[in-house]
Amino acid sequence: MPDTLETFINPSSVMEPYNRAYSHAVVIPPGAEVLHSAGQIGALQDGSVPEDIEAQAEQVWCNLEGILEAAGMGVQHIVKLTAYVVGAHNYPAYAAARTRRLGQHRPASTAVCVPSLLKPEWLLEVEMIAARVR
Repeated sequence: MPDTLETFINPSSVMEPYNRAYSHAVVIPPGAEVLHSAGQIGALQDGSVPEDIEAQAEQVWCNLEGILEAAGMGVQHIVKLTAYVVGAHNYPAYAAARTRRLGQHRPASTAVCVPSLLKPEWLLEVEMIAARVR
């Protein structure tokens, strides 16, 4: 049995996912290992945060991939992403980094534009759920 989850749901009775960039739903089979991450910001290991959204978006993905690797998983195991982006003008940088990292993988996803996060220098925060069959 493969360790990835291929049960992505996009019913014809629901609008096609916007930009075809995600799936509407994912079924996680019984017995799968499920990982929930805290929201990840674009902070480097030393706690510093780059000033621009492009660098923060890349660092968010480095952080998410580091968590996945520590759990013995990869981006193909992501089943759900929730992104909080400060201002709609910063969304394209997040979307570009997401597309580079995920390739053709399409987890269920939500993106919310917000006026601010906890600290003013934080421009992006992303939570993920990943799962794999053992």
